[in-house]
Order: sequence, then C-alpha cells, then structure tokens
Amino acid sequence: MTSQDDHHKELEKRERILRERKVELRLREMESDIHTPNAPFQKTVKHQPHNFQKQWVKKLILGGKLFAFGVTALVAVRIASAVAGIMIIAALAWISYKLFFESKQNHR
Repeated sequence: MTSQDDHHKELEKRERILRERKVELRLREMESDIHTPNAPFQKTVKHQPHNFQKQWVKKLILGGKLFAFGVTALVAVRIASAVAGIMIIAALAWISYKLFFESKQNHR
C-alpha cells in the first residue's frame, strides 16, 4: 500500500512541477510580448456613423421647430395680454358708466 501512495505522491509532484513550468513559460512569453520594441499599436478613432450629415440636419430641424414654438408662444402671450388689457379697460369703463353716469340720469 505504501508503494501505491508513493507512486501517487510522485505523480502529483511531477504534475505540480509540470504546471509550474507551464506557468513560468507563459509568464516569460507575456513578459517578452510586453517588452518588444516593435509592438503593434492600434490607432483609435472616434466612431462616426455613416449618416453623420443626416443627424445634423435632423438636429437643425428640431432646433428650428423649438425656436418656432417659442416665438409662437411669445406672440400668443403678447396677444392674450393685449386682449386682457382691452377687456379690463372696457370693464372699468362700463362699471364707471354704470356708477357715475347712469345713476345721475335716473335721479332726474
């Protein structure tokens, strides 16, 4: 039984040594790849879609629509304030007429 254990331990020892050699070899390969003077470098470039011009046109159109919407809203607010001013002045004039002029005509 000890011979089988010895044989098994010997196999494990050889496997461990073999794994260590493989790791050392791979480390040496990686180190040589890192320190090579003519290492291939890839130049990075920004990704630009094929329809790059179309995107700018779409953004320009969207900006124009937003600007037009803002101008329309501003004009609508100006018109509404003018109409409200006219209505307030008309209401004050009507109330003034009812209070001051109509009551004098009824008392005569």
